[in-house]
Amino acid sequence: MAKISELLPRSAILLNLRSKEKFEVINELVGPLVATGSITEESEFVSAIARRENMESTGIGLGVAIPHARTKAVANTVLAFGRSDSGVDFNSLDGKPSHLIFLIAAPEEQKTEYIMTLARLSKLLRKDEVRIGLNKAGSPDDVVRVIVQHES
Repeated sequence: MAKISELLPRSAILLNLRSKEKFEVINELVGPLVATGSITEESEFVSAIARRENMESTGIGLGVAIPHARTKAVANTVLAFGRSDSGVDFNSLDGKPSHLIFLIAAPEEQKTEYIMTLARLSKLLRKDEVRIGLNKAGSPDDVVRVIVQHES
């Protein structure tokens, strides 16, 4: 089972998200994963994420959202990370905007890895020091360092 830090390519770490709306942010995060070939069918993946978002909010609170989907449009389990200074409304459980957004893309057949990745990422992001570190990170390398330091 790959570590969170191993699933997050540096090219998919966006520290200054431009978008202000949930689906625009998702599209912004999908871009680098399409560029690396991890997402093979962009429109199919975005549709799968949209269906998931419309079923239930992926805003978990504490300024964090984890949009995620499993679909045939994905070659291998991969993450993207974006940070929004102004925050994005992900209909979070606590009603607050999300500043730290992790997107999980997984192939249809990797259900166990997908669920484990979501669980491990959620656990990691519950730690105050991880969220503080991610908010302060000045570069993609800093983001990865924070994750490596705290993932078990």
